Amino acid sequence: MPSVHVVGSLNADQLLEVTAFPGAGETVLGSGMRITAGGKGGNQAVAAARGGARTAMVGATGDDAHGRLVRDALDGAGVCTASVRTTAGAHTGLAVVLLEPGGDNRIIVTPGANASLTEADAAAGLAAVEPGDIVLLQLEIPPTVVAHAARTARARGATVVLNAAPAPTDSRALTRGDLDVLVVNDPEAHAVARLLGLAGHTTPEERVIALARALDALVVCTMGADGAYAAPAGGRRPALHVPAVPVVPVDTTAAGDTFTGYLAAALAEGVDDLSTALNRAAAAAALAVTRSGAMASIPARREVLRARASLPSAKD
Repeated sequence: MPSVHVVGSLNADQLLEVTAFPGAGETVLGSGMRITAGGKGGNQAVAAARGGARTAMVGATGDDAHGRLVRDALDGAGVCTASVRTTAGAHTGLAVVLLEPGGDNRIIVTPGANASLTEADAAAGLAAVEPGDIVLLQLEIPPTVVAHAARTARARGATVVLNAAPAPTDSRALTRGDLDVLVVNDPEAHAVARLLGLAGHTTPEERVIALARALDALVVCTMGADGAYAAPAGGRRPALHVPAVPVVPVDTTAAGDTFTGYLAAALAEGVDDLSTALNRAAAAAALAVTRSGAMASIPARREVLRARASLPSAKD
């Protein structure tokens, strides 16, 4: 089966539980704190591996306890870390996560070693990519590295999946012809549309169709409790809508990463029905938000398939 290669960020997540988010100039007391492994790249690599794909990670950590924490978590999930570089003199990326009751969060990320990742690192880490493999990218590393990785992957015949998160502020990683799949949430979809000069699309369905046409790529927009919309390359109508799996959220931190990693695993597996792949990704994300933490919340494939089988419209 083709492999999933993730080029992206690796962070330690410092999770603080609060009764309410502080306002400007306000101090609030937290009710709990823990440090776990995370980062969009790392989370998505773990999700792809737990989704059943042979998965490798390309990234960078600092030479510190947080870096060892992240590596141990990746190794424990079965992710190959041979292309994870230790950066002397830099700290491992750190995300401070404020978590409210009910699962809503606010996240502040300082890149640390993630900012040291280079185009040469990406090229070396993708040297083993073969036609049919999946290369999964996000935007917590330098955009020039993301763009170079996409071009390298396409030249090797891989399928390029970009999760445009955090919301992009420039279009360097959004070149038509470099991407096969774009995954965004609704605010990120708005940001990408603005960068591409697309205006006047007022509904999620209209936006994914316009983006799919502009980028000539499959575009998936996740909408939380409203499910997800997807439009195939070229922007053919109508867009596919996948409903969310109803759950009571505990922590939404890694929901989008779980969705994206599971989607990449389904593509690597060769699932040719888009609805099946998206429903599987949605079920995985729904299970993740019922648990606390980032990597630690991502469910195993058997849990997801069992959850899918319990739904009336399940195809797995």
